[in-house]
Amino acid sequence: MDNVDSLPRDAQSILELAARSMFELFASASEGMLLVDRQARVVWINEQYKRFLPALGFERVEDFVGHPVASVVQNTQMHHVLESGKPILIDLLTNRAGTFVVSRIPLRDSAGEVIGALGIVLFDHAETSLQPLVGKFALLQRDLDDARRELASQRVSQQKGERNGQRQSRYTFASFVGTSPAAVEVKRQARRAAQTASTVLLLGETGTGKELLAHAIHAASARAAKPFISLNIAAVPDTLLEAEFFGVAPGAYTGADRKGREGKFRLAHGGTLFLDEIGDMPLALQAKLLRALQEGEIEPLGSNKLLSFDARVIAATSRDLAALVRQGEFREDLFYRLNVLPIRVPPLRERRTDIAALVEVLGEDMALRNGAQPPELSTEALELLTAQVWRGNIRELRNVLEQATMRSDSHRIEAAQLAAVLRESGVELPPALAASPAPEKAAPAALPLAQQRAALERDAISAAMAQVRGNKAAAARLLGISRATLYGRLGNTVQ
Repeated sequence: MDNVDSLPRDAQSILELAARSMFELFASASEGMLLVDRQARVVWINEQYKRFLPALGFERVEDFVGHPVASVVQNTQMHHVLESGKPILIDLLTNRAGTFVVSRIPLRDSAGEVIGALGIVLFDHAETSLQPLVGKFALLQRDLDDARRELASQRVSQQKGERNGQRQSRYTFASFVGTSPAAVEVKRQARRAAQTASTVLLLGETGTGKELLAHAIHAASARAAKPFISLNIAAVPDTLLEAEFFGVAPGAYTGADRKGREGKFRLAHGGTLFLDEIGDMPLALQAKLLRALQEGEIEPLGSNKLLSFDARVIAATSRDLAALVRQGEFREDLFYRLNVLPIRVPPLRERRTDIAALVEVLGEDMALRNGAQPPELSTEALELLTAQVWRGNIRELRNVLEQATMRSDSHRIEAAQLAAVLRESGVELPPALAASPAPEKAAPAALPLAQQRAALERDAISAAMAQVRGNKAAAARLLGISRATLYGRLGNTVQ
C-alpha cells in the first residue's frame, strides 16, 4: 500500500485490516490462489489450488512450491506482472489443468517496490460459466497455434520439397482470415473434411478463397507430407487438358518427349490433386475423368498400359454445377462422384465483419511485397469498404486497396480516395459519396510505364469481372484475350 505511513493511525489500521480481510476473502472464496516472490518462484498456494496439482503433473506440494512459476504453470503471465508492476485483472489461462478465468496482482512493499505477485483463479470451469468468451478465445488460440505451426514448418517443408522436386501446400487454416460465423463454419467443415479421404467439392464465387482452403485441407490431412498438385482447368487449352491430366507416353506423337511426361494424377500420387474450375471441363473429357476417379487408374496418351494412382481429389468451381447438369453441359454421374463432401465458401458480403481483419492482412502483404508501410484506413474508409457488395470478393478488395495505396501521397487512406477508386470501377456508391466530386490533390509522381500499364490492366480486368459477375470465360471473351492469359493476369494471391 502506497503512502501508508503518512496516513493517520486509524486510517492506517483500517487499510491494513481491509487488506488482510480481502486476502482472507479471496483465499477462502476463490477457486485457488498462489504467491510468487520477486524472482517469480512459487512461495505459497492455498488449499483450493492444491487440487490442480495432479492435472499439472505434480504429486506433492513440495514439487510445485519453491520452483519458478513458468516451469510449473504452463502459459503463466506472472513474470510479466513482476516486470511491469501492472495488474492483469481479468484474463483467460489455458494449460493442462483446463481453461481458467484468472486475476494477477503485483505486491509492493512500503517503498512501493514490487516484491511479488498474487495469482487468483476466479473461475475453474470457464467453459460453462463464460462459454461465449471462452469459445471465441479457443477459436483464436487454435488459429494462432495453426499460424505458429505454419511459420515453424513452412521453411523446412519448402526446403525438403524443393530438394525432392515435390510441391507442397502453401497455406493452413490460419491463412483463411476471419472470425465471422460464416468463416468459422466453413473452416469447421473444412477441418472435418481434412480428416477423411473423400472427394471434396468447394463451391463459391471467384475470389472467395477456395484454393486457399484446398491447400489448408491438404496441410491438415494425413497426406500433408505428400505432394499437393494443382491444375486450373480454365487456364489450360482444351487440346492439352488430357495430356495434363493423364500424361504422355514416350514418343506418343511427333514432337513428344522421348522420355514421356507424367500427368497431374501421377504427380499427385500419395497426396492431393486440386482441380480448380472443374465446371469449365470439356464434356468430352469428363467421361475419362470419371473413369479415372472410379477405377483409380489412368492411361497416358499414346499408351495402352494402365497406371494406378492414389490421390485425394479436391475440386472447386465458381459455376452452378447442378444447373450445368440440367443444361447437359456437365455429366450427372461425374457431378455425383465429385459432390461427396460439398463445402460452400461464403462470399465476402456474407462475412462483412471480417473485412477489417482482411484489410489489415492484405495491407501487410502489400507492404512486404513493395517494401513500403502498410496502408492505414480511416474509420470512414473502413465503413465504406464494409458497405460494398464485393462481387469480386477478396480479390476485388485487394485490387481496390492496391489502387488506393498507389494513388495516395501518404500511407493513410481516407473514404474519399476509396470512393474515387470504387466509382471508376463502376460501383454504385451511397448518394452522399456519389454526388461529391473527388477532392483535388497534387498530381502523383510519374510511375514507370510498366507499372502504369499493369495498373490499367488490373482496372480493366476488375471491371470486366464485375460486369460478368465473376465468369472468367465470359470476361476473357469481353477483353478479347484467352482464358490462360486472363488467369496469368489475375495471379494466384487469392483463389
